[in-house]
Amino acid sequence: MTSIVIEISAQSLDQAAFAPYGEVLSLPDAGARLYYESALSSQRPDAWPSLSIAQPSEPASLPFIVKVMERHRFSSQSFVPINAKRWLVVVAPHAPEGGPDVSRLQAFVARGDQGVTFAADVWHHPLTVLEEAASFALFMWRNATESDEEILDLADPVTVS
Repeated sequence: MTSIVIEISAQSLDQAAFAPYGEVLSLPDAGARLYYESALSSQRPDAWPSLSIAQPSEPASLPFIVKVMERHRFSSQSFVPINAKRWLVVVAPHAPEGGPDVSRLQAFVARGDQGVTFAADVWHHPLTVLEEAASFALFMWRNATESDEEILDLADPVTVS
């Protein structure tokens, strides 16, 4: 059995390229406020808002091997850096036959002043910081059932450079 080797290049995170997957969150000018509401969604009436703080255990570096993807079928999920430098965002749409569509997988390198909101039903790699430890605030809707999160091991890992 031969394994398929898939390699993709990460690009800088910007709203135009990321739009199919959600919304890029950027800092406003001094003295201003920006509202990011268009990608926020919950498709379950029994879900409640959930705010958490996460610290990924180990910084990664490029090239990085993506072995697992996750999705929140009924909820958007926002990642807001608290003290990050650079971090990796890997996304894929849902494939018609199920799971992530690895052929359409994209990778982005986000700056420490950029966050993202993944739209509901978008596959993404778990939070991955590059080079230095960091903290993030995460927001999503939960109802404490297994439908809150789906995690899938990829049949063929993808290398991001």
